[in-house]
Amino acid sequence: MRRSVETPVGPVYVEEADGAIVRAGWHAVDAPGDSDLLREAVDELAAYFEGRLTDFSVPIHHGRDDATGKVLDAMRAIPMGETRSYGDVAKEVGLPAQAVGQACGANRIPILIPCHRILGANGLGGFSAPGGVETKVWLLRHEGAAGLLI
Repeated sequence: MRRSVETPVGPVYVEEADGAIVRAGWHAVDAPGDSDLLREAVDELAAYFEGRLTDFSVPIHHGRDDATGKVLDAMRAIPMGETRSYGDVAKEVGLPAQAVGQACGANRIPILIPCHRILGANGLGGFSAPGGVETKVWLLRHEGAAGLLI
């Protein structure tokens, strides 16, 4: 089941399976589903975009127990308002920086798993949302990312 919410960066949907959020994305849902978890996730997204939420509490399951899963777990641990470089995360999880970039690109639950908080050593890096890095910059500014030089 899926449900979407309008946000300042466009519509965002969340998808539930087996009692956890398993996917999110950058468009509206035509035939929304309904459950307590989906309503809670949409409410948390709305609160995040209104500046009232700094940490998502809904259960999230990325479904990975490989290297990508280690990177996704490391991303989830980055507090709002902070960023890490691909290299920082690579050192933390014991993988090459390229693997971190690939895991960011494979993130099926953006915003809730904050891949936007991962930056390149000499720039922003990429981002999957419509608007690309402009959306990444918006999210980082919204979160008050310390030392963001943009």
